[in-house]
Amino acid sequence: MDLNDALHTFFDESRGLLVDMEAALIHLEQTPNDPEAINAVFRAAHTIKGAAGMFGLDDIVLFTHHLETLLVLVREGTVPLSSDLIGLLLQSGDHVGHLLDAMAAGGLRSDTLLHTEHQLLAQLQRACGSTNGAIEVASLPKIDFNTPESLNSDELWHLSLRFSPTVMQQGFEPASFIHHLRTLGRIVQISTLTHALPALSEMDPECCYLGFEIRFASHASKSEIEGIFEFVSDDCQLRILPPDSRVEDYLRLIDELPADRMRLGEILRACGALTEQELQRALQEQAETPQEHQPLGAILIEEQAVQPELVQGAIGRQNELRQRQAQEAKLIRVHSDKLDTLINRVAELVIASSAVGVLARHNKDRSMREAASIVSRLTEQVRDGAMMLRMVEIGEIFNRFKRVVRDVSKETGKEIELHIGGAETELDKILVDKIADPLTHLVRNAIDHGIELPAVRLQRGKTAVGRLDLRASHEAGVIVIEMSDDGAGLNRERILAKAVQKGLIAADAEPSDAQIWELIFEPGFSTAEQVSNLSGRGVGMDVVKRNIEALRGSIDIENRPGHGATFRIRLPLTLAIIDGFLMSVSDSNYVVPLDVVIECIHLAPDAKNYVNLRGEVLPLLRLRQHFQLEKRDLRRENVVVVQVGGRKMGLVVDQLKGELQAVIKPLGPLIDGLPGISGSAVLGTGEIALMLDIQELIHQASHTAVDYAKMAITIK
Repeated sequence: MDLNDALHTFFDESRGLLVDMEAALIHLEQTPNDPEAINAVFRAAHTIKGAAGMFGLDDIVLFTHHLETLLVLVREGTVPLSSDLIGLLLQSGDHVGHLLDAMAAGGLRSDTLLHTEHQLLAQLQRACGSTNGAIEVASLPKIDFNTPESLNSDELWHLSLRFSPTVMQQGFEPASFIHHLRTLGRIVQISTLTHALPALSEMDPECCYLGFEIRFASHASKSEIEGIFEFVSDDCQLRILPPDSRVEDYLRLIDELPADRMRLGEILRACGALTEQELQRALQEQAETPQEHQPLGAILIEEQAVQPELVQGAIGRQNELRQRQAQEAKLIRVHSDKLDTLINRVAELVIASSAVGVLARHNKDRSMREAASIVSRLTEQVRDGAMMLRMVEIGEIFNRFKRVVRDVSKETGKEIELHIGGAETELDKILVDKIADPLTHLVRNAIDHGIELPAVRLQRGKTAVGRLDLRASHEAGVIVIEMSDDGAGLNRERILAKAVQKGLIAADAEPSDAQIWELIFEPGFSTAEQVSNLSGRGVGMDVVKRNIEALRGSIDIENRPGHGATFRIRLPLTLAIIDGFLMSVSDSNYVVPLDVVIECIHLAPDAKNYVNLRGEVLPLLRLRQHFQLEKRDLRRENVVVVQVGGRKMGLVVDQLKGELQAVIKPLGPLIDGLPGISGSAVLGTGEIALMLDIQELIHQASHTAVDYAKMAITIK
């Protein structure tokens, strides 16, 4: 793999780890004693630190090292988790993300980033309890090794050390390494082995013939102890057996390892029971005796590198991971540009397949029609498969709002619980990315304006903790995203007064509730009594609506005075290829999503702006009049009954042309934004069909039809 590709992979995976870290920290705020979540946070920081070190990203390594120091104390229970500490850890995670962005952009940190880092390091220092101006682990309890009562053989490392005879000739003094070992702990007992000493007449004063068995008390890891002898690793034989008291800890760490380590040696090394050098020595020995095919675990036990219990625990974990991997689908990381290219090719295939079908019908060749039918069916299957590749669960974006809700709640002094529903609902990846900002603004607005302060809520008979709900579901070919709260709801009188003040409506006007709610999407409209960091400048809600409509979506509001409000967003499942229904008026072709079509009926010659559809008032919209098309004398007209969000309408058209696969293309700049039109499609004949915006047309049909109450009386 090219180094640049590997580096980009590191950036992508590190950002994913930061997302997992943030989710675990948000979870810890509710359940601060969850060891799994604490370990997840630690693993994320530790993994990023280790991977950054491989690429020489020292800035990231340094900061994550300090962050990891604090997380060690948290995991050991030395530093208790609190809301403020979780806030500090979240900010530290954000800073690591900013460092990743800076490294990806060229490696230069801005002055602002450096200033933020100094502030965070100072806070990490205080959280660790350090007062000497550097981040360090708080002092661990000392053991008095001078008294037999303090000695516990279950808590002592055992080091078996054999220097090569030529070690001193290489410029190394064995005693200095043993002396340096004291920097990590206390040497409780040392036994000098002299059985390799030759006869005095054969002894070379420049050679080392001594061996050492050492009992060592330390809280250091096995790798740290081995690191003392790093420079003399080729001239000594070192065996390190951990304390018996650590075996249970190693077994627990083996169970907590992520599911990406399958090999026995990797599992033992990842939990800290085996060092890299020990693993390489064992692998080399295994490779040198292939005919015997001795298992790696047996070699490690024979060399006394690890205890038999740990090998059995690692084998059990290995079998568990293999079973899980066999059950899970394997994933391949694919760049989004490649998927976009595939979708475009499939779109062209759909158009070409449609053209083949048209030619087959015109030629009246039965064999050709059958072949065209098969091609059309296979094309549809390829289209569905290609579209599924770009579908992701909307929970990916919903989970981001846990952090948003937490931060805004702290800023406003409110207590908010976020409830998520329908996170498994799938949506086109492009839509997921583009709906993030509008949803963020709605959530922040709901917390700032909608949900009351705890004291106010208690006065109104509510719980002190407010509730915010995010839900997603499928409905008639669209995805519905709902954001609701249990706050005070929208203030009708205040919105109306503000609208009159700004000249948006007349003072004597009597608009409906729906029309009043639409006013909050006007540019510069705000009812906030004071400007805050979150809202109050009248900027945002108009952008929210514009961004949603740019995705061929719509937004409406359901208000519950005193009990909250619901913002309901409807979006197409995808922006690329849909199953559509084709119809024509005069010489113009129109397409609607097939999922919104309920039925088709004939229109009575004397019908007005509505019909009686089995006792139900159905408003009509005559596309000929709406789009001012050429009038023609027809013996009969047809009605396509469509429904979106519980609201029905009849589209009056000349001809019904049936179902088709429509490749949706954006409108050109000359007609972009035309009311009632959301896109275009190329037909198999080469003609252009316009994609109708059903939500907008239903809204217009409601205003075109006469009063519903009068219609209902007439029908009765």
